[in-house]
Amino acid sequence: MNNKIEEFKIKPLIEPKYVHPVKIEYKQNGKDKTWEAVRNFDSVSILIYHEEKKSFLLVKQFRPAVYLNDNSKKFTYELCAGLVDKDASLVQIAKEEIDEECGFDVPLKEIEKITSFYTNVGVSGGCQYLYYAKIDDSMKIHEGGGIHDEQIELMYLPIEEYKEFMYDETKAKTPGLMFAFMWFMENKLK
Repeated sequence: MNNKIEEFKIKPLIEPKYVHPVKIEYKQNGKDKTWEAVRNFDSVSILIYHEEKKSFLLVKQFRPAVYLNDNSKKFTYELCAGLVDKDASLVQIAKEEIDEECGFDVPLKEIEKITSFYTNVGVSGGCQYLYYAKIDDSMKIHEGGGIHDEQIELMYLPIEEYKEFMYDETKAKTPGLMFAFMWFMENKLK
């Protein structure tokens, strides 16, 4: 299939406050096209498994954009995650997020990269780098909850409940979380 892209242009929208929306103009196979998108940072996410509790450690938080689209979903259940918005290695950012959001100090060498993938491809197309870390109570350094005013709650999900949780449509979850569970079952429970 011919898929020639030409004259790809990004134009700012007027007075953005929190995000960086753009209008994209381009030619695809000789036809003029436009698209609206949002520039954003890439991110890291970490599947955290607590060995002693035999549970995944998840974060629960209010996400205004999810609520905007479905006000029955007051909270989302997610992997520990953060933006790649500073000059540090991806694994260092993952380590800092585990500390800030969950209160555990995991050595860099114990954080394993799983893969990367693109999120929200129709609007922002940011890349998310997925990691895995095992924790135990000896690594606990504080209660977590995020920094500033993040208001993150922690939730331990027993491993035997992962599948029921994944398919429970009353709980808002991210695709990365569900993929991470499947990766764990295929790679860590052998």
